[in-house]
Parts: sequence; structure tokens; C-alpha cells
Amino acid sequence: MIDESNGTPPEEIQGESTESSPQAEAAHRGGEEPGGGEPGGVAELEEALAQARDQILRKAAEFENYKKRMEAETGAVIRFANEDLLLRLLPVLDDFERSFKALGKTPPGSPGTTAASGPSAGQEQDAFITGIEMIYGKFKKILEQAGLTPFESTGQPFDPELHDALLQVPRDDVPDHTVVEEIERGYRLNEKVLRHARVVVSSKSGSATA
Repeated sequence: MIDESNGTPPEEIQGESTESSPQAEAAHRGGEEPGGGEPGGVAELEEALAQARDQILRKAAEFENYKKRMEAETGAVIRFANEDLLLRLLPVLDDFERSFKALGKTPPGSPGTTAASGPSAGQEQDAFITGIEMIYGKFKKILEQAGLTPFESTGQPFDPELHDALLQVPRDDVPDHTVVEEIERGYRLNEKVLRHARVVVSSKSGSATA
């Protein structure tokens, strides 16, 4: 029977009342209310934010390590910037000291020794030698201000980190492998060995070698 008031069959009216929307059907199938995808999106954003924060912290730590490494390298460059120049000046210092030894005098300020006597100590002292001593003293002071320092070798155990052995001689009065003579003095530039000392080392009797 057709309702004449609106011309619509009752079956169609009933079907329309029981028909569900596409959103409701989807929610029913997924067990979620409409808009249920939002919590998953928030979780993804939080995870991405945590990863970004972790990357930032890692980069900050890497930069701090890089900064410290560069500061250390720059400091080392500054401390040893004059290494080559000082190494070339050492032969001049050696010549000064050889000259004093040839005159039978002790180089002023030598390790383990006293400074050379002034002009009043003996008649052999003259103005020329005094002038040489003054030049030597000023030259050595400049080198020391640049970080150059000699180290004592005679009487010390042979150390390949400090010494170059030129000769071994039999000695019974000192322990084996002891430096008994210093041919050329060794120097440090700050804490770094700039030049090894060239030395003569003791050995057991009958085992002398060149």
C-alpha cells in the first residue's frame, strides 16, 4: 500500500531509518569511534620529536668534542711553532760551549756546574772573553724563553727516548748502560724532546763497541 500523503512506500521509509552512515560503518568495523586515528598520529609525532631531540644532543656532543680537539691542536701548534728555528740555532749554542771548553772555562749556566768566573778571578780573564760570556748568556736566555731547556745525561741510565749512543766503553766503576760522557747535549722544547743527546755508554769489561 502506498501512502498517498507523500507518495513514498513505507518500506523505503523504514529502510532509510535503519541505514547507517559510511563513517559509522567504518567505526564499527574498526572497533573505534569516528576520528579514532588521531591518537596514532600524536604518538608518531612524539616519536619523531624524541628522535630529533636525540640527534640534536648527539650533534652538540660531537661539536663539543671537536671544539676541545681543535683547542688542543691549536695549543700544540703555538707551543711548538719555533721548533724548526730552535733546532737550527742549536749548533750555534754548541759552538759557544765548545769555545768555552777550548779556553778551559765552564759555559755560564751549564747544568750541574757553576757559572764562569768574572774578570777578577784570574789574569787570563780579559774583556774579550767577558763579552763572549755576555753574548752567550743573552742568546741562551732567549732560547730558554722560547721553551728550550737542556737535560743532563752524564751519569744517567741510557734512555733511547733521550740519548743516541755513539760508542760503548768498558767500565767497571759504573752500572752497565750508563752514560759516561756527553758528546753533544740534548734539549727539550717544552716537554717534547727536540734533540737527543749524543753520548758514550758504559758496558761490561771486554765488550766495547763503536
